[in-house]
Amino acid sequence: MVIHDAATLVRTLYSLYNAHQTDADWLDKISMLVSENCEALNASTGHICRGKEGFKQCLLNWSIAFPESSNEITNVVATNDQAAVEFISRGTHSGVLHTLKGDIQPTNRKIELRCCDVYRISNNEIVTQHSYYDALGLREQLGLTPARQGQRGESPQQE
Repeated sequence: MVIHDAATLVRTLYSLYNAHQTDADWLDKISMLVSENCEALNASTGHICRGKEGFKQCLLNWSIAFPESSNEITNVVATNDQAAVEFISRGTHSGVLHTLKGDIQPTNRKIELRCCDVYRISNNEIVTQHSYYDALGLREQLGLTPARQGQRGESPQQE
């Protein structure tokens, strides 16, 4: 799969992720967009996934923890070799979420998480990805941390 511009490449990545429930080959298709030397950084935790397999494992981990999850792109800014994607990740935590500090058992809580991923692209492949999101907000929505007070009237969604 050859994609000739950064914006189309990252949009394709999110489209493939959103098909994870219906397309058995979604991870293999995503790996075609990723460099063998790719480094994906979770800026909130400092965790780095390396290579095609590491990149796939990070996505698989999220799709297992949030099986019916989807990502809604709200903004893409791109140059020839870089792209930034703002998106909203939504899902229900009905699977085990593997983290560096241990596994988080399913809470069956819904999440709506605003995120931003920044990519560097070379030779039509993702070389780096830096993911930014509100890790404390995620923990609050999962009911693992008490909700912060006075935040634009928002509170964690509960079932």
